[in-house]
Amino acid sequence: MSYITRYLKRGIISENPIFVQAIALCPALAVSGTVFNGLGMGLATAFVLLLTNVLISALRGFIPQKARIPCFVVIIAGAVTAVNMLIEAFIPVLHANLGIFLPLIAVNCIVLARGESFAFKNGLVRSAFDALGMGLGFTIAMVMLSAIREILGFGTLFRDTALVITLPEAFPQTILFILPPGAFITLGVLMAALRYVAAKRKLKNEEVPQS
Repeated sequence: MSYITRYLKRGIISENPIFVQAIALCPALAVSGTVFNGLGMGLATAFVLLLTNVLISALRGFIPQKARIPCFVVIIAGAVTAVNMLIEAFIPVLHANLGIFLPLIAVNCIVLARGESFAFKNGLVRSAFDALGMGLGFTIAMVMLSAIREILGFGTLFRDTALVITLPEAFPQTILFILPPGAFITLGVLMAALRYVAAKRKLKNEEVPQS
C-alpha cells in the first residue's frame, strides 16, 4: 500500500477527525443542520487544511522552532481569510448560513494539529496528501451527520439549493434533529455504530481459521 493510500485511508477511516479523534466537534454540531451547510463547511475546512499544510511544509526550513506556533497561526489566519472572502463573493448564501463558524476555522483544532504534528516534520507532497485525507474525512463525516439530521428534521436533502430533494409528506419529521440536542444524539449514534463495526471487523480479522 503506497503512502498516498495510507494517508487517505487514515484521514477518512482510522483517524477520522470527528468520528475517531472527536475533535472539531463545534462546527460539526453547529452547522450540520443541512447537507448544503455541512458540505460547505467540510470543503472550506479541507481547503484551509490543504493550503496551510503545504505552506507550513514549504516554509518549515525558515520557521524558527521556538516561534513555530505564532507562525502557524499567521499562516492559518491568512488561509481562512482568503477562503472566507471567496465564499462571501461567490456563494453568499453559504457565507450567510455558516456565519461566524466560517472565520472560526482559524481556531479549528484539526488545522493547527496537522500543521504541528505532520506538516512541520514532513515534505510538501506527504503533507498535501495528509491534509487531503484529513480534509476528506472531515467532509465525509459532516455530510453523513448533516444528511441524517436534514432527512429526519426537514424531510429534505440539499435544502437551500436548486438540487433540493423533498421526501413524501407521509415521511415523519422530527424537529428534535434540527435542534442542538439532535446534533448530539445523531453524532453519538453515528460514533457508536462506526466503532461497533470497526470492533467487529477487528475481531473477525483476529480470528484464527480452524484447520
